Amino acid sequence: MDTKAFKRSLNHSENYHRKGFGHQTEIATQLNSEYQSDLIQQIRDSNYTLTRGNITIHLAQSFGFCWGVERAVAMAYETRKHFPTERIWVTNEIIHNPSVNQRLREMEVKFIPVQDGNKDFSVVASGDVVILPAFGASVQEMQLLNDKGCTIVDTTCPWVSKVWNTVEKHKKKEYTSIIHGKYKHEETVATSSFAGKYLIVLNLEEAKYVTKYILHGGDKEEFLAKFNRAYSTGFDPDRDLVRVGIANQTTMLKSETELIGKLFERTMMQKYGPANLNDYFQNFNTICDATQERQDAMFELVDQELDLMLVIGGFNSSNTSHLQEIAEEHKIPSYYIDSVKRIKSATHIEHQQLDGNLTITENWLPESKVIVGVTSGASTPDKVVEDVIEKLFACQATTAAVD
Repeated sequence: MDTKAFKRSLNHSENYHRKGFGHQTEIATQLNSEYQSDLIQQIRDSNYTLTRGNITIHLAQSFGFCWGVERAVAMAYETRKHFPTERIWVTNEIIHNPSVNQRLREMEVKFIPVQDGNKDFSVVASGDVVILPAFGASVQEMQLLNDKGCTIVDTTCPWVSKVWNTVEKHKKKEYTSIIHGKYKHEETVATSSFAGKYLIVLNLEEAKYVTKYILHGGDKEEFLAKFNRAYSTGFDPDRDLVRVGIANQTTMLKSETELIGKLFERTMMQKYGPANLNDYFQNFNTICDATQERQDAMFELVDQELDLMLVIGGFNSSNTSHLQEIAEEHKIPSYYIDSVKRIKSATHIEHQQLDGNLTITENWLPESKVIVGVTSGASTPDKVVEDVIEKLFACQATTAAVD
């Protein structure tokens, strides 16, 4: 399939919308009332610091909603206003935040059901409105919806579209796209659908395995088993790792993406010589600015004197999980929560570990003076962060009253 030609054709369709419907002003007022926070603005205005009682909050200087997320949510709200009676669907969560997705459900925006791991598009009828989320959708899903005669509202983040353009360039010159990402993640699924030959690597360790294979060969069956479901149909590591290009899921850890790119560059230079590098290797910068800014702010935050850290965001949010990684790497007691409901009391907090398991930690909040670092992922509204901070203050106030 000529994915570039299909996308170009879709862009010119009367049923395809990517720029909203002219309701921006009134929708902005609604979004501000539902998601913004006077308290968070107060903390920003106070050099990102707030002390109340025995608790001092240090807020990361870049956190929460990014431009791409704000745009996607605003377009979803606009879609409901513009189509007040039509059935509206979203192909995935609009963003990885439970409160925002729940709000859309309350607005009678439906989510494509999943049966046995596969989306059931049979529920969508001609004339229905279908929103593509900030992560994008696979080209196969877009084609299916277009063929059904649906109205498509595309909220894909431009940074994600930039990665799609990158893998299209790889495909045009017959490079295999090495995609740094999670093969099940919606964004990586979408990106790989625009690629020709591709291989998805989760981390630097997997990248090292691949580069070792490029230089020295190895057991092909072992290779294919190791990356099962993370490569294109018919992928052959002996044939398809001769010329490679680098791409990434935009929410991955910036430093690791850069290391992976440099590793493959060194590998191809070692195998084919510096003079021939451009014939065997391509690398474009596809790291999202917002992801990078939040990670940089997190590194600055963990360099401060902190007693504990709260990382707030959806449990399936890749960019949030990488913020938690940074805290753990710096040996700071850190709790990854998706909402204020996870703070049960001053003595009990439910939080997600990096392996995906939920756990409850007791006596997590010291009764004495405590400095708490706070950040949130790019899909987390300020209002959610406010609720967590207020609960934090309330927990220690309750403990003080009991004492």
